[in-house]
Amino acid sequence: MKADNQDLGGSVRGATQGISGTVYLVGGGPGDPGLLTLRGAELLGTADVVLHDELIHPSLLDLARPGALVRSVGKRGSDRESKQAKQEAIEAELVLHARAGKRVVRLKGGDPFLFGRGSEEAEALVRAGIPFEVVPGVASPLAATAYAGISLTHRDFASSVILVSGTGRSGERFDWSEIASVKGTVAVLMGMHNLGEVIAGLMGPGRRDPATPAAVIQWGTRAEQRVVEGRLEEIAGNARAEGIGSPGILVVGAVASLRRSLRWFDTRPLFGKRVLLVRPKGQAGATARQIRQRGAEAIEWPAIEIAPPPDPARVERLVGEMGDHDVVAFTSENGVEKLFEAIDAAGKDARVFGRSAIAAIGTGTAAALAARGIRADIVPPKDFRGEGLADAILAHAEVAKRLSEGKAVRVAIPRALVAREALPEILRAAGCAVDVVPVYETRKASPERRAQLVRMVEDKRIDVVLLTASSTVDGLCDALGEDAARLLGGVALASIGPITTATAEKRGLSVAVTAEVSTLGGLIEAVERHFAGSSAGSRGASR
Repeated sequence: MKADNQDLGGSVRGATQGISGTVYLVGGGPGDPGLLTLRGAELLGTADVVLHDELIHPSLLDLARPGALVRSVGKRGSDRESKQAKQEAIEAELVLHARAGKRVVRLKGGDPFLFGRGSEEAEALVRAGIPFEVVPGVASPLAATAYAGISLTHRDFASSVILVSGTGRSGERFDWSEIASVKGTVAVLMGMHNLGEVIAGLMGPGRRDPATPAAVIQWGTRAEQRVVEGRLEEIAGNARAEGIGSPGILVVGAVASLRRSLRWFDTRPLFGKRVLLVRPKGQAGATARQIRQRGAEAIEWPAIEIAPPPDPARVERLVGEMGDHDVVAFTSENGVEKLFEAIDAAGKDARVFGRSAIAAIGTGTAAALAARGIRADIVPPKDFRGEGLADAILAHAEVAKRLSEGKAVRVAIPRALVAREALPEILRAAGCAVDVVPVYETRKASPERRAQLVRMVEDKRIDVVLLTASSTVDGLCDALGEDAARLLGGVALASIGPITTATAEKRGLSVAVTAEVSTLGGLIEAVERHFAGSSAGSRGASR
């Protein structure tokens, strides 16, 4: 588990003077975690210490290695004296960790050297003799405008761009006369708290026409993105009427009118939706990325936790006897992961499968096998349930031949301790000898995490829940308690298939979407189709 808010003195106690680590000033990008650079991701995965800004997307912190000290050093607010004091404390902390020999990532929003005080931190490191590296990030004005459908430059409208900080070091206002002759695009950062003054400065004598197109972008590149448009003279009022605040960017110039034809991010069917993923921790990453690519916000809340098998010795025996089976049938990605952990622990590799045919219940499980160098011999063509897998195994040429000749067919099923019995029952009824081996156990979420979920649902912070298995339905309902059906009444419940839907309905839930293809990709596509008929971006559309 990553540490948070640890005692600074304790974290560097015993440091050896003269042995220095390195500080990496890493740009975290504007908000969308997919815009982090490869170098930034690499450094996050190897850092001993990560000190991050408050506005960093939480999923970026998942890239930090286990055991790293991860701490927020955000300093939002209007008290400039306290901000300056905190900035000095950040610089001192960077030096202290580096002198303790640590690899330190200072994760900053946007780009470290663009209005981010990264240069001040670099200067402090130079004074202390600490080696450092600057890793540029995608700057917020470039990304936020692109996601809003606004091109900062355009051959017909603007051949120049000027980036302005709406607030100076000591709170002094920008001298707008400096850009009186600029005819291109103006993008103002950190000016939302005094937007009216910024607009007045831009419309000063001989400057911008009050009718100039303008736009304000809040939370650019994220599912929370909101955009307000209007003439320069009215944009402050429009933003105020829509409740637009920080973090935001003001864009002024003819290019702002391009949004009407170039919008792409906030027109997606899932834009602005908050999608709850209840898969086990560590398994929701790929799904979360797909959700975010569709403009939605992925909220990870594991309904179940994956625990070690109840009888490890039995799993060890299975590994030793693996090659004696005719078929090894995997019913989940968890089963793949946990069996391969046991194979690795035994000092063996995929050769333990020997002559066994490998079966996977669906394409997701088959992909998990492929990632480990195993191509599944048997995958149901459509019915990704125990029944479909049983039919596919019995239809396999070698299995069907042996059964027709009255020969034994041994099938091993590495799975969860508690699972549906359809697969082993059908195979036994057909004459197979089935060895069901629990390679993991599922456990309910802790009381603290259950309380967290209740708060999110009661506060209406969830729009959609992806139900990816019967176990996640049970975990979700157990967490919410007797009021589960009522609490989820205003939430769109999306099920991966008919078995999961049936489980949800037995628990009193109303399922809005059931995927036709029982894969995560099929589920997400079904959710997209469900919302395609509603107004695009209804929660974040612009005026």
